[in-house]
Amino acid sequence: MVDPDRLFPADPSTRAIARELYEQVRDLPLLSPHGHVDPKMLADDEQLPNPAALFVAPDHYLTRMLYSQGIHPRSLGVPDRSGTVHVSDREAWRTFCDHWYLFRGTPSRGWLEQSLAEIFGVTTPLGPATADQVYDELTERILAPEFRPRALLRRFGLEVLATTDAATGTLEHHEKLAGELDGVRVIPTFRPDAVTDPDRPDWLESVETLGSMTGADIGTWTGYLEALARRREEFKAAGATATDHGVPTAGTADLELAEAARLYHRLRDDASRDNVDADDAELFRAQMMTEMARMSVDDGLVMQLHPGSLRDHDRKLYAELGKDVGGDIPMPTDYVRGLRPLLDAFGDDPRLRLVLFTLDETAYSRELAPLAGVYPALYLGPPWWFYDSPDGMRRYRELVTETAGFYNTVGFTDDTRAFPSIPVRHDVARRIDCGFLAHLVAEHRLPADEAAETAADLAYHLPKRAYRLD
Repeated sequence: MVDPDRLFPADPSTRAIARELYEQVRDLPLLSPHGHVDPKMLADDEQLPNPAALFVAPDHYLTRMLYSQGIHPRSLGVPDRSGTVHVSDREAWRTFCDHWYLFRGTPSRGWLEQSLAEIFGVTTPLGPATADQVYDELTERILAPEFRPRALLRRFGLEVLATTDAATGTLEHHEKLAGELDGVRVIPTFRPDAVTDPDRPDWLESVETLGSMTGADIGTWTGYLEALARRREEFKAAGATATDHGVPTAGTADLELAEAARLYHRLRDDASRDNVDADDAELFRAQMMTEMARMSVDDGLVMQLHPGSLRDHDRKLYAELGKDVGGDIPMPTDYVRGLRPLLDAFGDDPRLRLVLFTLDETAYSRELAPLAGVYPALYLGPPWWFYDSPDGMRRYRELVTETAGFYNTVGFTDDTRAFPSIPVRHDVARRIDCGFLAHLVAEHRLPADEAAETAADLAYHLPKRAYRLD
């Protein structure tokens, strides 16, 4: 059974304050304005998959740890590039449980144990001896109607769930959901990476698809931008309030119109010959960040920037299994110089809302908090990916609060791919924030009533305001 005081400060008096703060926010509705849940699962109300396919195979936090110890992802049910799964679900689950000890002290253990206990009512400790018992218990729950995705969506207390959708996505599942979920909003997020990153092998094909969908002349620079603007409006009509951009660096540029057009045409020609220049591709991505900011000023979509991952660093793993299997590595990121062209153009414009994330913790106090403490357009997103963890959240608050305060941040967003983990991740964030605030109260740096108000803001009001969900 998970301890009711988990993640609270160890000092008894401070823990008591944290507990009191937490009781005031624990039942607030959940807002998930950025994440990667598949809208098809909700639209079709598909039965959740079997345990290993639900919890293990799609979770690269788990598969990368096991791979580092010599357990190949194929033995955990991760499909190869052809989509073939090489082991049964039960066999994959047994392999996972045989190596459960590897997750001692990791946030993955905490998330999974809390998900099993609080979502599925499974409290049997994981391990080799209990693998089949837990598998059978989970399978029984998954087959029950109350564990269908829509039933869980309501049970979780979700008010808004945003998915992440390609710029060329059809949005058909969102159209279906718009009329079928009473009291819960499931909305898309505009993710244009496939049409703004010339390094992608399918970039030119994706741009052609974008042109076909919008009727714009993507053979010209201005037509290409018009196609993006039209598609953004379609996303807004489907309920979107934000865009999301996953880029290698935080570089931005603000080229003259003619220079940007020449760059676009040069890249189109090079991409048609599979000969894209790396410097041109980086400059184009940088220019597109500023173009996306310009469009956000016009249409009001909140812009999220997720830089700093060297994707598919493990080339062997990528060659065998493809993307998103745990082979990505964080990189240092220069925000101060990288963002300056964009900020020169729009950083002082309150119509722009740019939410910054990082995989480079050294940038929090040195760059991100000072930037957010100056520019009206900038907000700090919560710890992301490798640092979306109890200790990562504590470090984040310690590093940014003294310079940016609480109100230049967007509160908590879960950014999860694992649907059942959404309430657990929110609960962890609320506990950590209440613990941080409890220290301020115990040290007489913040009155208790203001700490309670701040806890509610971080959990609910800030993300609602920052992502324009009201």
